[in-house]
Amino acid sequence: MALGNHSTITQFLLLGLSADPHIQSVLFVLFLDIYLLTIMGNLTMMLVIRADSHLHTPMYFFLSHLSFLDLCFSSVTVPKMLKDLLSEIKTISVSGCLAQGFFVLISAGTEVGLLSVMAYDRYAAICHPLLYGQMMRKQLCVQLVCSSWSLGVLNAFINIFLAANLDFCEKYTINHYSCEVPSLFPLSCSDVSNNLIALFCSSLLHGLGTFLPIISSYACIVSTILSISSTSGRSKAFSTCSSHLTAVSFFYGSAFLRYLMPTSGSSLELIFSVQYSVVTPMLNPLIYSLKNKQVKAAVRRTLGKYLQCSG
Repeated sequence: MALGNHSTITQFLLLGLSADPHIQSVLFVLFLDIYLLTIMGNLTMMLVIRADSHLHTPMYFFLSHLSFLDLCFSSVTVPKMLKDLLSEIKTISVSGCLAQGFFVLISAGTEVGLLSVMAYDRYAAICHPLLYGQMMRKQLCVQLVCSSWSLGVLNAFINIFLAANLDFCEKYTINHYSCEVPSLFPLSCSDVSNNLIALFCSSLLHGLGTFLPIISSYACIVSTILSISSTSGRSKAFSTCSSHLTAVSFFYGSAFLRYLMPTSGSSLELIFSVQYSVVTPMLNPLIYSLKNKQVKAAVRRTLGKYLQCSG
C-alpha cells in the first residue's frame, strides 16, 4: 500500500499508557503476565479441543477458531506495547503503524463475525436440537468461519487503503499505545472526511450486521428456554450459552464504543482499547473453561493422558 506522495512524516511517536517510569514498570509486569496468560490459555484451549474427540462438535470448532483469533489479536498490539514500556522513545514507522492498524481491524472484524456465528450455533442447538446436525453440518461451519475472516479482511482493507493515501505533514504524536485507525485522523493534513465516513459506515454496518443476528438468536433462545417446564432443563439450556453471552458483552461494548465515538485522546479510549484487544483475549479461554463442564472434563482427560505418557 503506497503512502501519499507528499508525506513528510516517516514515523509516529506513541505516548503509551503513562509517562511515569515507575508506573511503566508496573504496567510492564502486569501486561506481560496478561500476555503470557493469553498465550497459555488460548493454546491450551486449541490443543484440548483438537486432542479430545468429545469436543469435535460445531460449538468447539468455532471456539478453537476464537482462541486462535484471540491469540493473534493480542499478539498484534501487546508485544509492541511491552517493548515501548521499556523504551524512553516509543516510535513506530508510518508503514508499520498502518500495518498494525490493518491487523487490528482484521482481528476485531473477524471476532465480531465469529461471535455472531457462535450465537447462531447456540440457536440451532437449543431451538432445533433434532435438526442440529443438519443445520450445523461441517461444510457450513467452515463456510461461516471463512465468511467471518473475509468480512474482517474486507473491512480492514477498505479503511487502511484510504488511510494509506493520507498525508502526514506536521503532527506525529499518537495519544495511544498502538496504531488504531481513528488515532491517525487527527494527525493528517489531508481531508479525512471520506475516511471518517468510511470508518463510521463500515463499523456501523459490520457491527449491526453481526450484532442483529446475535439479538435475534437470543430472542428465540430465551423464548425456547422459557417454554421449558422443568427448572433444571431451563438452567441446563441457559448454561450452554452463558459463556458466549459473557464474551459478547466484554467485546462488543468496548470495541464499538471505541470505533464509533469521536477520537479525543481521552483515557476512556485507552480503557476501551485495552479491554477489547488485551483483556478480552485473556478472559475468553477462562470464561469458556470455568463455565463449561465439558471443557473442564476434557482438560482433565488430556492432562491424564499426558501424565501417563510422561510417566
